[in-house]
Amino acid sequence: MNILLIEDEGPAARRLAQLLHEKLPGAQINGHIDTITTAVQWLRTYPEPDLIFLDIQLADGISFEIFEQVKVTAPIIFCTAYDQYAIRAFKLNSIDYLLKPIDPDELGQALNKFQTGRKEPVSQTPMISLDQLRSLMQPAAKTFKNRFLVKVGERIQTIDVQEIAFFFSEDKVTFLQTAAGRKFIVDYTLDEIEDMVSPDTFFRLNRKYISAISAIQDVFTYSNSRLKIHLANCGDNDILISREKMGAFKDWMGQ
Repeated sequence: MNILLIEDEGPAARRLAQLLHEKLPGAQINGHIDTITTAVQWLRTYPEPDLIFLDIQLADGISFEIFEQVKVTAPIIFCTAYDQYAIRAFKLNSIDYLLKPIDPDELGQALNKFQTGRKEPVSQTPMISLDQLRSLMQPAAKTFKNRFLVKVGERIQTIDVQEIAFFFSEDKVTFLQTAAGRKFIVDYTLDEIEDMVSPDTFFRLNRKYISAISAIQDVFTYSNSRLKIHLANCGDNDILISREKMGAFKDWMGQ
């Protein structure tokens, strides 16, 4: 059997080749090929292999672009590190796949499926388009908190994110302050909160403050190419933005 490996991760390619040698001792393994360009050149130069193992993401793009440049009818087993959404798309289109890191038993099952024979050869035109594949490979849209729990005496209540003017840290305690000027302790660090709130609405000004756009009252130029920020209902008049953050802050303000 003549097998072609198209895989841009050296360790993954070597592991797959080793597993294939164990399961198919007489097979000839060609590879590893790590780019779309070299894959196309190989397929145009040599006789088509009996089986192709194809990584989805190669060094120079998505491997489906190979099919746009050269006709491929050999059976393909895809290797992917991407999530179940991409995998589901390949399953629905009757394309074999292996999730990396490759499990020897799953590899054996895929090879058994290949060896039992396919009713139809793999089409040189994938049933899933490149645009669909790119969309599936995008990370899922991130969700952000809508409200924070705070304790008021013996009561626990929620504060909607829309009511929050800014978060700040003081004496190793984190507070949120509402647009009405009320302060509440929250059980998160500023680093944790930065990941919980939408970057469209909130910006990490410095190590002590995360502010909503609505709380920015004034912005002044300051020495050494820094900015000074005045927040509404905030008594701290020394909130500075570093030179390194100036560009990102201006982009955020102007979006």
